[in-house]
Amino acid sequence: MPASHGPRAVPRHVACVMDGNGRWAAQRELPRTSGHRAAETTVIDVVEAARAAGVEWLSLYAFSTENWRRPTAEVDQLMHLVRRVVRKHAPLLHARGIRCRFLGVADPRIPPALTRDFADLTTLTEANRGMTLTVAFDHGGRQDIVAAARSLIREGVPADAVTERSFAAHLPFPDTPDVDLVIRTSGEQRISNFMLWQVAYAEWVFPPVLWPDFRAPHFLDCLHAYRRRERRFGAVRPEPPRGGSTPT
Repeated sequence: MPASHGPRAVPRHVACVMDGNGRWAAQRELPRTSGHRAAETTVIDVVEAARAAGVEWLSLYAFSTENWRRPTAEVDQLMHLVRRVVRKHAPLLHARGIRCRFLGVADPRIPPALTRDFADLTTLTEANRGMTLTVAFDHGGRQDIVAAARSLIREGVPADAVTERSFAAHLPFPDTPDVDLVIRTSGEQRISNFMLWQVAYAEWVFPPVLWPDFRAPHFLDCLHAYRRRERRFGAVRPEPPRGGSTPT
């Protein structure tokens, strides 16, 4: 469990569940894929805002293991769109000193060309230290936990020797710090199998705006909401000395 501490001026690790693309398109009587295309501007805006605000780690939930259940045509178009976005913005991300990583990417249904683009962007930016951008694509939090458990079993680690620290070391990208703040747009209030281990003590904000309309000012509002909260990690606020007054 993390140690209790006061709030940081800026959360170290922010994760975003990019929700509302389909509803955005439906409100405009457009196909769902139009919502996914509109989301591109938001992604870049949020990346720039997070970097400028001093966020060290930004994680974006782009495609879950459950999203494979969507219509084949929508999935195919989404794969094409993601490939275009990765290629288009790779030079900008590298120029900004952003390290890019992709969490998941295990399903053989992912087009090989897209897998190569992910690998190329990872290699291009691996030495950058400005901010780490993790894109969760074909990701499932339960899947990651099961994979870590299997890894420990394969290594023959005795059950009594398994600790939170050793378990976390077997998760993908074990250097990733716990998430401080999760932003889920569109007002929906679900975890949706996203980075389940890492969000255990995260603060959550649920802005009602749909992801394609989410912009830097909305992101900064979420950071301000985080800063106003007191994170106690299960502890309680110390009581003031008897006869004293509560600090304001």
